[in-house]
Amino acid sequence: MTSTPDVSESAQDEQDQQPDPIDEPTAIILYGGTGDLAKRMVLPAIYELYTRGLLPKQFRLIGNGRGDVSHENFQQHIHDVLTEFADAPDEEQYAEFAKNVKFAGGGFREDNPGSLLDVIKEAEDELGTDVALIHYMAIPPQAFEATTKAVKAHDLAKNAKAVYEKPYGESLQSFHELDDLVHSVFEEEQVYRIDHFLGKEATQNLYLTRFANRLFGDVWCRDSIAQVQIDVPETLDVSDRADFYDATGAMLDMLVTHLFQVAAEVALEPPISMADEDVQNARESVIAAFRPLSPDEVVLGQYRSYTDIEGVPDDSQTETFVAARLWVDTDRWQGVPFLLRTGKMLATSAQRVSLILKPADGPLKHVPANANAIVFDLKGNGAIDVQLTVKKPGPDAVPAASATSLMLQNVAEGAMAPYTSLIHDVLSGNRMLFTSSAGLQSAFEAFQPMLTDARPKIELYDDGSWGPQAAEDLTNGVGWLIEHKVSPSIG
Repeated sequence: MTSTPDVSESAQDEQDQQPDPIDEPTAIILYGGTGDLAKRMVLPAIYELYTRGLLPKQFRLIGNGRGDVSHENFQQHIHDVLTEFADAPDEEQYAEFAKNVKFAGGGFREDNPGSLLDVIKEAEDELGTDVALIHYMAIPPQAFEATTKAVKAHDLAKNAKAVYEKPYGESLQSFHELDDLVHSVFEEEQVYRIDHFLGKEATQNLYLTRFANRLFGDVWCRDSIAQVQIDVPETLDVSDRADFYDATGAMLDMLVTHLFQVAAEVALEPPISMADEDVQNARESVIAAFRPLSPDEVVLGQYRSYTDIEGVPDDSQTETFVAARLWVDTDRWQGVPFLLRTGKMLATSAQRVSLILKPADGPLKHVPANANAIVFDLKGNGAIDVQLTVKKPGPDAVPAASATSLMLQNVAEGAMAPYTSLIHDVLSGNRMLFTSSAGLQSAFEAFQPMLTDARPKIELYDDGSWGPQAAEDLTNGVGWLIEHKVSPSIG
């Protein structure tokens, strides 16, 4: 007879699964230490690792920037950041953390390292000469080149890792130029190209749920699935980062990064094992099978008030919305469209992956094409919605739309925020949730047609709407699932 683990056994299992802290003395150099990305994402993540006991036992956090900021002022800055963007820290615990926080001002360039070398030398004197360095590039992409060259010029690549934020290149050519430079400084194994969507617990559920549950795994192919929708609408505008956004746009900010990676998580073939390199290889093998986007199957839009934002040119042709039909040329997915959509100032905010099933064989006719679906909610702890057609109560066999939601809070205890999880992976050397050079090259190859003269023209859409109407046409009459309520009926 099979026994059911009791609560104490489950608690022990959870304790056994907790990662061990890293023993190697480590200095995290946070370039752009007082910038927007650092304060919203990176600094709260590093402090969360500290409170969980998952930072190295001996560490230094060294902020770097052009300003002349004292160690004490940077420590207070982090305290203010945590109060605003995370939970207010325990004062006694934070005081211990702050003892490990330094700031190196004066910037960091080939010809002038500012005070960074002195602060690193101080850390080495205190922690030992074999301090591992993590170069975290929380800086605008246009600064990647100069900072990488400075790391090389000042001989800081040995026993080091480098974390690069997106976009890592803006085209196939600029990707190669940046990657060649990076590889002249670091080995590929030292480089971590971060994409926080891959760090989301709910995104990782896409393949774990599939591989562990036959209920889902057996329908995960072209025989059962009519189309896949990856839908990330946002109600936010871009006024707080207009300079970055107008130079980047929705395609580079979201499509070739987050949405391509999520599509690969859905479409990958079962890896040999769940070891980090096997999962990464499986994900990137399927990215190599992405068919280059056809401009005829891409819709670009811009919300009407975008050019009213300070710093945005009146004639800006930057897209704030993109919807695309992507094809994955593998046996499993031949003929199944992957529909990707994201945009700013839309009707709602959501992060959803919907597997829309083909109609069932049988006597029921005219059941709507979107009546049966498996929907993964990627926000927060995540949820899995199963959208069904069932019998409507009453004397006649009349079908009705129904759905059930499998909330995942019961397994959410101990979950880490995406940046927290990814930075821990950098510390421990786990590369499963990071994109390799080869994988990103494949993504840019699929994206390249959008950088030609064939790129679609921008269509204006009203603030708070669902974007250009042309995006609806990409669904072949199914409609974007988040917008349409299903009312099945017998024909």
